[in-house]
Amino acid sequence: MSAQQQILMPLLAMVALTAAVWLWMYYTRISGMRSQRIAPERLNTRAALSLLPEPALRAAENFKNLFEVPVLFYVAVLLLYFGTWVDLVFTGLAWAYVGLRIVHSGIHLTYNRVVHRFAVYVISCFILAAMWLRIGARILA
Repeated sequence: MSAQQQILMPLLAMVALTAAVWLWMYYTRISGMRSQRIAPERLNTRAALSLLPEPALRAAENFKNLFEVPVLFYVAVLLLYFGTWVDLVFTGLAWAYVGLRIVHSGIHLTYNRVVHRFAVYVISCFILAAMWLRIGARILA
């Protein structure tokens, strides 16, 4: 695999994280529906989802989170790849971002201490901002 292609590995890891959370969301939702004896028809609105147990709600919220700020990560990686700007710094930043998103999801889906989750989120945003600042410098150079 070329150095240029290495940037695609964190992108694939992010997709794998999203898929894992997606599967976990459905597992917790279906398990919750069974344990609470909730008929699927009762969950026909967003408000009705509050009938589900907390783990199912956290999984759904985490899944939604993976389509918010990480969208900027996906765009950055694709710009780097197609712009042929990949270097060790960008690859390291990309892996750091993905690692922190994994930790964020782990916290969110388990003990869910907001202070811990928020700290990881903020650090991941700074890393993503560093990526975008470097990309901006490349574009403006």
